[in-house]
Amino acid sequence: MSAALPIDPDLFDLLVCPLSRAPLKWADGRLVSTDAATRRAYRLDGDVPVMLIDESVALSQEDWERLMALDGPVGQGAQAVRTRHGRA
Repeated sequence: MSAALPIDPDLFDLLVCPLSRAPLKWADGRLVSTDAATRRAYRLDGDVPVMLIDESVALSQEDWERLMALDGPVGQGAQAVRTRHGRA
């Protein structure tokens, strides 16, 4: 795990927003859906992502745009995990 991403990179790449199925971005200490329509943010409980819609936060358009503009990794999906482990 890197300091920038406090969860396993493989797990991060596999996680998606449960509401929109969009990839997530790690920004400002949260997992943020990259879907502009739903704009959900999910927290970590220690190093465990809490991917429950009922416990997520609906971000304002302004907050979501600010988080999307920050530097931070975006999940790349299962293919990235396979490639990382030489199973492309």
